[in-house]
Amino acid sequence: MTGRDGRDEAAGRLRVAVAAPLSEENRARIQELEPRIDLVVDPSLLPPMRWPADFAGDPNWQRTPHQQRAYEAAIDSADALYGIPDVNPAALARAVRANPRLRWVHTMAAGGGSQVKAAGLTAEELHRVLFTTSAGVHGRPLAEFAVFGVLAGAKDLPRLNRQQRDHEWSGRWTMGQVHQQTVLVLGLGGIGRAVAAALHALGATVIGTSRRGVSVPGVSAVVHPDRIAEVAPTVDAVVNTLPGTEATEHLLGKRFFNALRPGACFVNVGRGSVVDETALTDALASGRVGFAALDVFESEPLPADSPLWDHDRVLVSPHTAALDTAEDRLIAELFAANATRLLDGRDLINRVNTVEFY
Repeated sequence: MTGRDGRDEAAGRLRVAVAAPLSEENRARIQELEPRIDLVVDPSLLPPMRWPADFAGDPNWQRTPHQQRAYEAAIDSADALYGIPDVNPAALARAVRANPRLRWVHTMAAGGGSQVKAAGLTAEELHRVLFTTSAGVHGRPLAEFAVFGVLAGAKDLPRLNRQQRDHEWSGRWTMGQVHQQTVLVLGLGGIGRAVAAALHALGATVIGTSRRGVSVPGVSAVVHPDRIAEVAPTVDAVVNTLPGTEATEHLLGKRFFNALRPGACFVNVGRGSVVDETALTDALASGRVGFAALDVFESEPLPADSPLWDHDRVLVSPHTAALDTAEDRLIAELFAANATRLLDGRDLINRVNTVEFY
């Protein structure tokens, strides 16, 4: 008999179907950390990865009909899933409805809540199945990219690139000093806290946003997201780490960008949907935004006709800032830690809020 928390109450074990690519080394790591897990895995049913954390795998790879039936049978036999099947919300909905014993799904993405939302599950299904994300795993890599972006803005990387390209030895000029700057960090979750700590270590004054009254090391003040336009004129740089939800959709629009101090630096390592890209493009044209380092976009891949590609004060990164050779291992270790908590009847880390889906 399987209990509400996902345990096989007779055996005290957890049957986990591996629905996303997982190396033999990381399978062994999971079972080393939590021996009560029974992994159901057939690597031949999973797409080859092109790079670390490529959980969708090679798009040209396909299962045969027989392989697809075997893949779904394994998923339908499990108490828990390691990954959303084929990173496909429709496949997630199928799995939840076909398998009444399913109690927990771990998503590979930090923003896995958006995939859960897209599955269109009923209230009963969202109550029956626990969903968790890999939030926190990507904090330090994204914090490094955020610092890189803030430094690039302060040191006027576009001008340096332009002058080097043109072989121009100009007169000297004073560069911005991050330790003298105030940086607004939007969102104080795992990624935002890592960004704040890194910027604070460089001497920056950090303002953070949260809908709750929180105290975060390295953050000098916390404001409600509704007040960001009020503080915009006081900051030299902005780093977005917010997830994509209904509440954050185009939170950064014309009103916010128009309120910025001229020449402000903007870095996005959260979700592209938080930013109205037309408003951002206008802010770049007016000089309100002096430099933008963007790892995420409203539409991905970034459309070929986007003006952001050719803007000389924009750095385009193809959603790769979080990628780290250790990411697969860290996700596996997070999954094992949560499996232990589930088996011991404790609350899980990174539970998806199934009202706002973050």
